[in-house]
Amino acid sequence: MDGARTRGHPAALAAVASMIRGGAPHAVLLVGPAGIGKTTLALDLAAGLLCTADDVERRPCGTCRACRLAFSWSHPDLHRIGPEGPGRQVVIGGPGSRIRGIRDLIGELSLLPVEGGARVAVVEGAHRMNEDAQAALLKTLEEPPTGVTLILCADAEEPLLPTIRSRCARLRLGPVGTRDVEAILEEHGVADAPLAARLARIAAGRPGLAFAWARQPDALRARDELSRSLLDLLDARPAERLAGVRAAAARALALSVVTPTAAPPPPDDFAASSAMDADAGPAEDPGPAVRAPAVERRRSAEALVGLWSDVARDLALSSRGLASSVRDQGLLDETTAHAVRLDGGELDAFLDRLGRAAVLLVGNVSPELVLDDLALAWPRPRTAAA
Repeated sequence: MDGARTRGHPAALAAVASMIRGGAPHAVLLVGPAGIGKTTLALDLAAGLLCTADDVERRPCGTCRACRLAFSWSHPDLHRIGPEGPGRQVVIGGPGSRIRGIRDLIGELSLLPVEGGARVAVVEGAHRMNEDAQAALLKTLEEPPTGVTLILCADAEEPLLPTIRSRCARLRLGPVGTRDVEAILEEHGVADAPLAARLARIAAGRPGLAFAWARQPDALRARDELSRSLLDLLDARPAERLAGVRAAAARALALSVVTPTAAPPPPDDFAASSAMDADAGPAEDPGPAVRAPAVERRRSAEALVGLWSDVARDLALSSRGLASSVRDQGLLDETTAHAVRLDGGELDAFLDRLGRAAVLLVGNVSPELVLDDLALAWPRPRTAAA
């Protein structure tokens, strides 16, 4: 696999190489956190299946016409679909729909291949398929067209129907080693060694997310400011907490360009797996007097909860004397100073609460109510509680 772009997933790459050499299954499900490298691996598999190199062991070679077209998402036999619209869902689509959906993809796959070889379809954000879209896709999985390989990329497999999961070969992607992420960032020239080391820890083994932070320095600065704001709220009174979290949520929209909840990136970007728009600039603070659209408020809340989880995790580690494991070493002094006054058990309970909040935000629960609950549940230092 001379031209493979995936880094840090040797077992997954070996499995993909086996699929390319021995014939890929009709459906493959790639599961792992956003930014872990699912789209990059899917593209390696697609390019390998479409590659025209004589030596199968070299596919994808990365140099033939088919590989070049595939890696730029412009191969006529490579199809792509992902979440669209305000709800960021993969919809059923079809005639009369303004959003391209699963029916449109199925229609494309029913045609003969343009190049006369394999056909590949990549469904990004497959966990965001609504029920109608999943039902439509299930029919194709039960009776797949000849020569077609469907690749589903999902942050989690639980939202997918059991009947869909059972018809797919599954590959799970775990975090990439910190040193590997650093090497990837330096290799592509997007960060110097000190910044690469920090981003690799912040991204928690997700190369795509590390790329996103590297390309959004303003958002990285906003992340630092919001992290300090959350730490300051530990000593605040209830009313101050509520006001502070609402203000933080308005500013958190600046982080949504680098979170897994943002729009897909340009197709030729290596960081496609981060599911963010690398060309979008940080959003401006709308100010307390402006009520942002519902979609923006939900995105802001999701971004804030994600950052809050990182801050709470670092506090929990530091409270147990594990400062070396803290992800954001840039805030180590502030984190350590607060952690010694907090109860580790309360931090663990709050982390569970943050996990439930993330699930609620994916649903139709009011973002403001979710954040208010978290603001009041944020553990108070022992001295403040006394």
